[in-house]
Amino acid sequence: MSGVTRTPTHLTQGGTTDAGIGASTLRPDGTLKVTGEFAYSSDMWHEDMLWGFTLRSTVAHAEIVSIDTSEALAQSGVYAVLTYDDLPTDVKNYGLEIQDTPVLAHGKVRHHGEPVALVAADHPETARRAAAKIRIEYAELPLVTDEESATREGAPLVHEHRDDHHVEHVPHPNIVHRQPIVRGDAEAAARRADVIVTGEYVFGMQDQAFLGPESGLAVPGEDGGVDLYVATQWLHSDLRQIAPVLGLPEDKVRMTLSGVGGAFGGREDLSMQIHACLLALRTGKPVKIVYNRFESFFGHVHRHPAKLWYEHGATKDGKLTHLKCRIVLDGGAYASASPAVVGNASSLAVGPYVVEDVDIEAIALYSNNPPCGAMRGFGAVQACFAYEAQMDKLAAKLGLDPVEFRQLNAMEQGSLLPTGQEVDSPAPVAELLRRVKAMPLPPEHQWETTEGADVRALPGGLSNTTHGEDVVRGVGYAVGIKNVGFSEGFDDYSTARVRMEVVGGEPVATVHTAMAEVGQGGITVHAQIARTELGVEQVTIHPADTQVGSAGSTSASRQTYVTGGAVKNTCENVREQVLELGRRKFGTHHPAWATAELVLEGGKVVTDGGEVLADLVDVLEDEAIDLEREWRHRPTEPFDLRTGQGNGHVQYSFAAHRAVVEVDTGLGLVKVIELACAQDVGKALNPLSVVGQIQGGTTQGLGVAVMEEIIVDPKTAKVRNPSFTDYLIPTILDTPTIPVDVLELADEHAPYGLRGIGEAPTLSSTPAVLAAIRNATGLELNRTPVRPEHLTGT
Repeated sequence: MSGVTRTPTHLTQGGTTDAGIGASTLRPDGTLKVTGEFAYSSDMWHEDMLWGFTLRSTVAHAEIVSIDTSEALAQSGVYAVLTYDDLPTDVKNYGLEIQDTPVLAHGKVRHHGEPVALVAADHPETARRAAAKIRIEYAELPLVTDEESATREGAPLVHEHRDDHHVEHVPHPNIVHRQPIVRGDAEAAARRADVIVTGEYVFGMQDQAFLGPESGLAVPGEDGGVDLYVATQWLHSDLRQIAPVLGLPEDKVRMTLSGVGGAFGGREDLSMQIHACLLALRTGKPVKIVYNRFESFFGHVHRHPAKLWYEHGATKDGKLTHLKCRIVLDGGAYASASPAVVGNASSLAVGPYVVEDVDIEAIALYSNNPPCGAMRGFGAVQACFAYEAQMDKLAAKLGLDPVEFRQLNAMEQGSLLPTGQEVDSPAPVAELLRRVKAMPLPPEHQWETTEGADVRALPGGLSNTTHGEDVVRGVGYAVGIKNVGFSEGFDDYSTARVRMEVVGGEPVATVHTAMAEVGQGGITVHAQIARTELGVEQVTIHPADTQVGSAGSTSASRQTYVTGGAVKNTCENVREQVLELGRRKFGTHHPAWATAELVLEGGKVVTDGGEVLADLVDVLEDEAIDLEREWRHRPTEPFDLRTGQGNGHVQYSFAAHRAVVEVDTGLGLVKVIELACAQDVGKALNPLSVVGQIQGGTTQGLGVAVMEEIIVDPKTAKVRNPSFTDYLIPTILDTPTIPVDVLELADEHAPYGLRGIGEAPTLSSTPAVLAAIRNATGLELNRTPVRPEHLTGT
């Protein structure tokens, strides 16, 4: 490994033991990132490395008639060209749950941009030019692009030979997974309703739009194995999928997390990992692959676009009577996380409301559109957009205030979900709505100054399209519910190794996990936990790799809960061993060693009465304590495939938003002025990071409300806007003021009472913005994102 430069480094965090749980400690990687000194995966370098490049399909569904690589191989500087026929083992597919994704296309391609061939060369441009010389003949096939084309009689099959366990309970092979949720009698309840509202909703395909493209460096080892430095969300899941394709045991595929420039679900699936390893093992040289932005749009999954049909009923005094809904998610060409997304969308389709009688169906399709999988909010985002629009429709039809109507039907601790599961921790839905409504509103006509209009505060901004003419204000509310952690019986656990020793005359704790730090601030929290539990000031965070047990994925708002729980549990075990060591060394000197409650605080062993018994340096002077422990949350169970009943989730998070927008009704331009949020976080382990997560999730929800959508041509299934020129994400000029009210109601089942927070604000921010635009314009607006033509009718 001596030739590898800019490898991940240990991060040592100093500070006092007061910088433990509950303190707003600063991130040790923060300064490095803002000054450009942080090593991202794209910065990895090896002195004799080659560059890899992936050739992708130019059509969405076609038979591969022939591939000619001879001209590419003949180009100077090219070391290898690989196709499906060059794969080293019989294992040629991979996948998170269903292994349906080919490493390189074989027989046919199923989506635009699918990997077909690989090139390794001595320069990235040489690799690109060589790839352009590979000749592929395609025979195009009929496309599957929506539910009608996927399920009609005689529809082409995206996957002709399915053998996964979901195929037994779906009505058509082009349906990945189907989950009904049935409770009570929705038909009978509908007859008791005084008002009924229905709606059809369309949710666009959103990209994770992380700033660091897919990249990594594979280095062949002298033992025939390979070392992979990569940006990912789940090292051990990658390892499980990579090793069989390479024909190597897992201990010969050594993975180290490199700097991750954002993830949001898009790095749960593999991208360049197997390709880099294959090229490195074939050439015997290190191989680096870095996608450009165009490639990145094809190199990872996106958020499922969805079509949703909802029916709600209510009594004249505002109590919900029933819900019937159908959710169709487009999973694209490969399964990815679609089955789990279906489970989330169906089980959370009611939202944070009490409804006794429900009839819900959610499905995910196979199609020739781009593959879709995990993205922040994971199925619950699409459902929240629809059910919150329904809540506003019902409130309007009943003549009730939209917030009071929601509060009247809000779930609370002890409420039952439509799956029959009891919510056994605080569910302050009504209180969050009260808090967000009570926040002061931003001033009217805030663009007016003594010098005239400040166009930056108006719709259209610096384009100077208006000085306030045709501009109207709207206010809207929304609230959502999101599960925390892996669900439906998945064995969700994490592992932590903690070492306690004396270094330079000072007690130091080293925390080693495989947690992917993707920007969420987990490394800071782990140090805070170690300071709290071990009473030390210096904590070193070891780089994440596969030399320690799995930490699971950095997704599902689970890492602080599960890996934080593992760090806490391991630290508690280390503390007990430190105290036992102290008892053996000093216990005879003072009876308190045996009789008092002892803690580690400020580098000392202290009794519950505050008496200092020993310095940790003296206790640990002759030996270190090094422990690795797993930690699991409470078990869950699969949903029944007929009724959807079951205790499928372990915890829930709740957030409410109030959006204030101004709309230029003449041009159809929208300016979001404020997105106020109230959220219950259980316990804010690092309040500064908590607010940052809430504001970040809120902004991502804003993006899908008014600007973000991957456009797929319905005639060709080709992506039309794979760049940040045409795929727009919010900039600082688009991001509104985001005041945050943090509520801390502890969940007694969770470490420190914490609640996962990262996803919930993404749910409710989108429908709140749409509600505010509806309030301003009086339009129905049943799709995301809202475009100018939707507001002007042009």
